[in-house]
Amino acid sequence: MAKSFEMDMTKGSLFKKIVLYALPLLATNLLQLLFNAADVAIVGHATNGVDTEIAVAAVSSTTSLVNLIIGLFIGLSVGANVILARTIGENDMDKARKIVSTSILISLIVGVALIGICVPLSKTFLQLLNCDEAVLPLATKYLQIYFAGLPIILLYNFSSAILRAVGDTKRPLIYLMIAGVMNVGLNALLVFVFKLDVEGVAIATVVSQGISVVLAIIALIKSDGYAKLDLKNLKIYKKELIEVLQIGIPSGVQSCVFAISNVLIQADINSFGQTAMTANGVSSQVDGFIYNSMTAIAHTTSVFVSQNYGAQKHDRIKKTIIYCVICTTLLGIFTAIIALSLSDPLMTLLGAKNLETREIAKLRMTILGLSYFTCGIMDVFALGLRGLGKSTSSMVISIFFCCGVRVLWLKTIVANVWHTMAAIYIIYPITWVLASLTFLVMLIYTYKKMKIKFAENKKLLK
Repeated sequence: MAKSFEMDMTKGSLFKKIVLYALPLLATNLLQLLFNAADVAIVGHATNGVDTEIAVAAVSSTTSLVNLIIGLFIGLSVGANVILARTIGENDMDKARKIVSTSILISLIVGVALIGICVPLSKTFLQLLNCDEAVLPLATKYLQIYFAGLPIILLYNFSSAILRAVGDTKRPLIYLMIAGVMNVGLNALLVFVFKLDVEGVAIATVVSQGISVVLAIIALIKSDGYAKLDLKNLKIYKKELIEVLQIGIPSGVQSCVFAISNVLIQADINSFGQTAMTANGVSSQVDGFIYNSMTAIAHTTSVFVSQNYGAQKHDRIKKTIIYCVICTTLLGIFTAIIALSLSDPLMTLLGAKNLETREIAKLRMTILGLSYFTCGIMDVFALGLRGLGKSTSSMVISIFFCCGVRVLWLKTIVANVWHTMAAIYIIYPITWVLASLTFLVMLIYTYKKMKIKFAENKKLLK
């Protein structure tokens, strides 16, 4: 029965399978954003003796820091996803189950270790970000509770990565829907009834994530295919661990360094005051719908490329990347138009009440929203490279443009010449375009070498 959720990406109609795979993943990403937005919206409309804009800023200002702390380790789940998908393409069931076992244990060990580091240092981390003193107490409270749930959060990411690698994007969507409804219900109960403000939102997030983890683990245990989690043979396998780390560490480092640049950008935004913090947090919730729609296509690229790389089918790899570029471009433009047309009611819903907050939020949405499709193309190319085993190359290109160039811009242009919110936001599309062009050159070079390798392998088999 579990095998019915799996997908063989090496045969059949490629475009149809890409769509069937990507749609549940897209819905999952958008639902996750809706539930996250519900956190902000509920806090923004609560009256628990706390200024609602301060509460919204407290929740919003932690995003870049959370991404920084856990990004490195969640990157390891990308390694598990890519290696498992490639192993499926090679039809190696035994190795696949070793990867599943190794991945689950890594997530638990890392999650527990991070609690001891991150919870005590939450306030210090926020102070390093120039967090406004009025926001600091609530932001610290939220962050400490969130960090206490890191084992659950990491375990969910690894479990989902395993399910996606075998082509199963439907069950993660179902699990998220169940957990998300629970999250919204707990938010309302803890914030409106028990008056717990931001800590209620944090508790609801961790508890609901725990529900999705339980469901995902049960699915892995009951599976009889490549995603099988065998509790009797649960251990870390050295060879499989090394392969996962070879892809996962560069991916994690990229996520971590990328988050550092976002942290620096957030620090610059924080220097503009509480209104800018609130506006940035609110608008990021809205334009996040655009980005996360396209992210579904990018992750689809990675898995399809990986499976077909394992099966040595270079034509399907090329078509996968072309189809995904077309899809992400159309999706990025369409969702941007929708988000911008609904910007006013969405900002009101999310708690942006004064005129200055709304103007800054609209500025971000206009600059980033209209150019987000270039970010989608960049991600398709980057994850396509990662699916071909070029995780380090992908990391270097991303870090140079999306981190190095951005930080240089902040420290020179923004700091000395053009100290405005517009100057901060404009660097995003500039780096997306530059990185996309570099990725394309690298992809063409890697693809040509791969074709030669596959041809030589066929000759040896004859």
